[in-house]
Amino acid sequence: MSNTNFQDDLISDTDSGSSEEATGSEDEVAAWIGWFCSLKGNEFFCEVDEEFIQDDFNLSGLSSQVSYYDYALDLILDADSPSTEILTDEQHELVESAAETLYGLIHVRYILTSRGMGAMYEKYKACEFGRCPRTLCNGQPCLPVGTCDVPRQSTVKIFCPKCQEIYYPRSKYQGNVDGAFFGTTFPHLLLMTYPGMRPQQPPERYVPRVFGFKLNAAALAPSLVDSQRNEASASALHPQTARGTAGSAPAANHSEQTRTQAKRKDEAGPSQTRSSQRLHG
Repeated sequence: MSNTNFQDDLISDTDSGSSEEATGSEDEVAAWIGWFCSLKGNEFFCEVDEEFIQDDFNLSGLSSQVSYYDYALDLILDADSPSTEILTDEQHELVESAAETLYGLIHVRYILTSRGMGAMYEKYKACEFGRCPRTLCNGQPCLPVGTCDVPRQSTVKIFCPKCQEIYYPRSKYQGNVDGAFFGTTFPHLLLMTYPGMRPQQPPERYVPRVFGFKLNAAALAPSLVDSQRNEASASALHPQTARGTAGSAPAANHSEQTRTQAKRKDEAGPSQTRSSQRLHG
């Protein structure tokens, strides 16, 4: 009985050990990606599937945009690269920076796929991208968006599906993330894919009031007095141009009249000549 129990315990320990090793290996594979997405300021990122990263087709054209591309890719996938041992500390820092850039460029492609949009949709429902700071949007959840698809041109913004405006993220750490890692297409494609996300009610507009009364639209528009004042100041700055413009109209009319009279004389010339010949004849 004791030997049988010991063998059963040994088998169970072996099975549990193998399962722990498998779990540990899976954790190691996703270690860098999970660590990167958990950094403060990187809350907008979702975790890209390893299968997507390992497909060379999904990474086409990125090797020319990222320095230390092979090292950076190995770092993202936690692949052992013996050649990294010969790198200096400064080069290791460059590889880490390149890995962050490479992951961002992979991320902007991944979130346009069905699985990527599904992951971002879950983050949207949890309001992980923040809410619209506009008061009349009543805390509408937002989506990350870039204003340029070229890296290192602008930082990420948040797009409100209700008022259709973009704003800076509240966190200064999130505001330092490159907007090209999310792109200009993502939020609008996500709203087309999940039409139920669109707010059903139009955004409420703020109505200016004075003592409780709505202001007339003309009161909010630039006044005619201001436009006349601007014209007067412009003419005062350039009086010669103003006089020249004003005097050019009479001169043009005079020249036009002169040409008309000359044309009439030319037309009347042959008939007058024939009549004079008859009189003298």
